[in-house]
Amino acid sequence: MDAQGRGRAENIDPADQWVLNPNTGEYELRLNTSAAQSPVPGPRRSASAARRAKAAPRGRTAAPGRPAPDSPDREVPAPRRRRGAPAEPPPGRRGRRPEKKSKAKKALLWTGGVMAFVVLATAGGAYLYIEHLNGNIDSSPDDGASTGGFSKDQAINILLIGTDKRTGEGNESYGDSGSVGHADTTILLHVSKDRSNATALSIPRDLIVDVPDCPTTQEDGSQKVIPGSQGVRFNTSLGQDGRTPSCTMRTVTELTGIKPDNFMVADFNAVKTLTTAVGGVEVCLAKDINDEDSKLNLKKGKHVVEGETALAFVRTRHSVGTGGDLSRINLQQQFLSALMRKLKSNDTLTSPSKMVKLAEAGTEALTVDSQLDSIGKLKDLGLELGKLNVKNLTFVTVPVVDNPAETVKATVVPHPEKAPQVFRSIQQDVSFTAVKQKKKKEAAAVAARLKGEKADPSEVRVRILNGGAKSGSASLTLTWLQTEQGVTKSENAGNAPEVLSKTTLEYAPDQAAEARRLADIMGLSGSAMKEGESVTNSQGLPAMTLTLGEDFEGAGIPLTGPAKAPDVEKSTADKVECAQ
Repeated sequence: MDAQGRGRAENIDPADQWVLNPNTGEYELRLNTSAAQSPVPGPRRSASAARRAKAAPRGRTAAPGRPAPDSPDREVPAPRRRRGAPAEPPPGRRGRRPEKKSKAKKALLWTGGVMAFVVLATAGGAYLYIEHLNGNIDSSPDDGASTGGFSKDQAINILLIGTDKRTGEGNESYGDSGSVGHADTTILLHVSKDRSNATALSIPRDLIVDVPDCPTTQEDGSQKVIPGSQGVRFNTSLGQDGRTPSCTMRTVTELTGIKPDNFMVADFNAVKTLTTAVGGVEVCLAKDINDEDSKLNLKKGKHVVEGETALAFVRTRHSVGTGGDLSRINLQQQFLSALMRKLKSNDTLTSPSKMVKLAEAGTEALTVDSQLDSIGKLKDLGLELGKLNVKNLTFVTVPVVDNPAETVKATVVPHPEKAPQVFRSIQQDVSFTAVKQKKKKEAAAVAARLKGEKADPSEVRVRILNGGAKSGSASLTLTWLQTEQGVTKSENAGNAPEVLSKTTLEYAPDQAAEARRLADIMGLSGSAMKEGESVTNSQGLPAMTLTLGEDFEGAGIPLTGPAKAPDVEKSTADKVECAQ
C-alpha cells in the first residue's frame, strides 16, 4: 500500500469496527484495508496470498457462521453493525464490549515486542484481527541463512534492516531515487536467554566486510548462487547484484559469528507512518540544525517529531557529530530509544485507536523472513520480547577504526581487539548493562557443576562429535586431547545428528568427576555441561559425549564466556540524550 492508501486506512474510525463474533459472544475488531507493497528486493509473498487467491470475489462475503471455503479454520465475524445501532447478542448470552482496562493489559503484553523496534511490537499487538493483518505482511525466503526461527527457551537474535529504497509517495525526492535498496541501517538485536537484558548492535553501512556466496531464491522459485565479494561496504550485502535479506544474514554471521534467528526489513515509510500513528516522539538537540540534505530544520532543545520531520531526523548526518555515518548511528539509536519509550507509555497502550493505527502501520511497513510470516508468529515473538525492561536494552556499535588502506578516509574496519570482544560477549549471552539475576537458584546450580573432585585425565572416557564446528574439528580436538592433555581414552565419533549452536558435554551422574576434568581442559562453562546418560564407546565401555557446536573455535581455545562485557561506548533505551 502506498502512503495515500495508508491514509485511507487511518480515516476509518476504530469505534465503528467492533463486531459481535457469534462463536464467542464477544465483540472483536475487524478492519478491511489493502496490503502494503514490500520495499525489499528479491522474491516475496504475502502471508495470506494463497487464501486470497481462492477467496470469493471482492464485495461478496460468507454467510454468518459459515466457514470460508478455502479456510476451514478461519473465524468468520458476523455482519458489521451500523454506527449507533445496538448489536443483537446470541440467545442465552449477553454481549459486551471489551473494557479498556483489560484491553490495555493485553496491549501491554502484545506490544512487548517493541524491543524489536516498533514494527514487531505493533504486529504483536494486533491479535484481534489476525486475518486482515496477515494480508499486510510480505515475506522473503531466508534461503537457509537463519537458525530456522527463534525459540522460546533460547536467546533470540533478530536482524533488523532499514533499506534506502525510495518506495512510497514523496520518498523519491530523498537522495538516490533509483537505489536498489541497500542495507542502510542494520541492527542485530540480541535478547538474553532469561529475557533480563538485550543488546542492540549497530553495524555501520560503511564497514568493510567480506560478503559470502549467497544461495538466493529467484522470482520463479529457482535457486541461484550470487557470488560473494571481498573487502566491500557492508551495505552492499543487500540489493547489490540481486542480493536479498538472506545474504545480509549470511554477511552478519560471517562478521560476528552469530547466526540470526529471523530478519525484519522496513523502508522510509516505516519511520513516517509509525511516528504519526503514536502522535509523534520526543527528541532532543544540543544545537540548532538546518540540514539541506536531510531537510531537517529544528532549533536547539526538545521537539516532538512525526512523519516527514521524523524521517529527516533519522536521515541527517552532516549536521551532527563528525558528519559521518557513525554520528548518524548515534542519532538513530537515540530516536529508537525515544520511540520505544513512547510505545511503552500508558497513553499509547491504553488508546484503542492508536493501537489500531500502530498495527496497521507496523504490518504494512514490514517484510519478514519466511519463518516469521504471520501475526501469530510475530505475537509469540512479541510476548518473548515483552518480558524485557527498556532500561536493560543497551545500544552498542561495532567498534571500528579508519580503513588503513585509504588515504582519504571514507570507510572503516572492525577494531582488531574490541570488535571480537563485543561479538564474543553477545555469543556468550553476556549483558552490557548491570541486571539482577532472575533465577539465582538456577544460576547457582549451573555454577555448581564445575565444583568438586576432578578425575585424572587418563580416566576420562569421551566420544567427540562435530555438531556444527568447522570440518575436521573433532579429529583435531581428539589429537590435541590425546597428545597434549593426556585424555587417551577419547575417540572421534564423526558428525552429530543435528547442528548445535553451542558446544555441550553430556555425562551420567557417576561421570561428574570426569566431566569436571574435561570441562576444565576444554574451558567449558557450567551451562555447557548437561547431566544425562552415558553412551557406549568402541570398546563397549561407558563414555561421555562431547559435541562441538558452532561456537567452537578450535582445540585449546577456551569456550568459557567473558565474565563481563568489554568497556565500549554504549547507551540504554531508558535515558534521554540530546544529539550533539
